[in-house]
Formats: sequence, structure tokens, C-alpha cells
Amino acid sequence: MHVAVGSENPVKMAATRRALPETVAEPVGVESGVPEQPRGRDQTIGGARNRAEAALAATDAELGVGIEGGVARVEGTEGLFLIMWAAVTDGERWGVGGGPSLRLPEDVAARVADGAELGPVMDDLLDTEGVAEREGAAGVLTGERIDRESALVHAVASAAGPFVTERY
Repeated sequence: MHVAVGSENPVKMAATRRALPETVAEPVGVESGVPEQPRGRDQTIGGARNRAEAALAATDAELGVGIEGGVARVEGTEGLFLIMWAAVTDGERWGVGGGPSLRLPEDVAARVADGAELGPVMDDLLDTEGVAEREGAAGVLTGERIDRESALVHAVASAAGPFVTERY
């Protein structure tokens, strides 16, 4: 099966290939249609859906996959959380699934709440570049127990459920 992934980020490509190993995944640079730093579950899921839909429309793939990371407040808890969502579509049906949510340290959360993007904030704090294309904030914040790719695998696999099983 041929899938179009609405991103050229190598971590998102690797996550899709791990979640859907029987497919050929093609990267497609598309816009998310949401801010660079999505805020809240609605914006984050919306960005994933927009990416999936645009990637599918730009190719002859059978499925479009969109992955989006955002930040959100979680009811009943304090702080700001990193959230990860994926969407998969065949042009008619949809699957949406989430990855883990990780509470951001207060210094990181404060900068993101003031309007900064999480990736550049993490790069600044770590004195590095491109953390979002490697271990991601998920890897840094869990002491490498999970990394961005493995976290996104769960989101993509969850979103792909309606397309990989007859249970839906």
C-alpha cells in the first residue's frame, strides 16, 4: 500500500514506516493550516487532519497520513503538556489517534505559553539544533525512555486502526 505523509520530517516518516511497515511511505511537504505551535487538542488534531488530506490530494497514494505535535492544558492537572496526534484518511473515512502527553517543565512551559515554539525552546535550552528531528522533547523529557519517533508510532498506529482491521 502507498501512503502519503504530510511532512518531510524524518522522524514523522520513520514513525509512519514503523506503524505501517507493509506500506511504502512518501513524504509530501504540505502546510498544516494551523499555527507553527498548535495550541490545544482541536488545533493539533486539525493540523494532523489538514496534513493528511493535503498529502493524499497531492499524490496518487491510497492513504494520507498527518502528524502534528502541539501543547495543551489538561483538565484536572496543572501545567502545559506536549501532545501528539495523527490522522489517516482514504479520502472518505478517517482515523484519528493520539500519542503520549508529557507535562512540560515550568521554564519551558512559560516560554511556550508566551508564544514561543517548543522545538526552538528545547534547542535553546539544550544549546543544540534540530531536536525536533531527532529525539524530540519527548526523548529529552523522559531521559530517552521514549523518543519522538516511538511516541509518534503510537499516534499513527492508533489513527490507522480503521484501515488495518475489520473491527471498525
